[in-house]
Amino acid sequence: MDKIFTLHNTDQSARRGDVTTPHGVFRTPAFMPVGTSGAVKALTAEDLEQMGADIMLANTYHLYLRPGHEIIKSQGGLAAFTGWNKPTLTDSGGYQVFSLQDISKISDDGVRFQSHHDGSYHMFTPEKVI
Repeated sequence: MDKIFTLHNTDQSARRGDVTTPHGVFRTPAFMPVGTSGAVKALTAEDLEQMGADIMLANTYHLYLRPGHEIIKSQGGLAAFTGWNKPTLTDSGGYQVFSLQDISKISDDGVRFQSHHDGSYHMFTPEKVI
């Protein structure tokens, strides 16, 4: 993979280009359907492709809690687990650090969350999130 971003146009501060990833190319700016837990509600991966989606957004916090990183890994990774073979952007779960501050505790090591599903505790470190 030689070039990660190819610039096509600019207009003041806006820019138009292509981002190349190991799972394909997506255009910027991009509409990213939100598949928080690896799936967009009520749509299949084929539906997303037919609508012209080039990338999907998922959430590390939610994927970690359900279905869990062990299950995703055992299925061959997120692309194999979801059936979405195009680029996926996973956020870090950083939003949950602030939105769930009543059930989380920040330390120098990371963030300790209490699951909103079952009350169990989970430590998110930078290494674990990556």
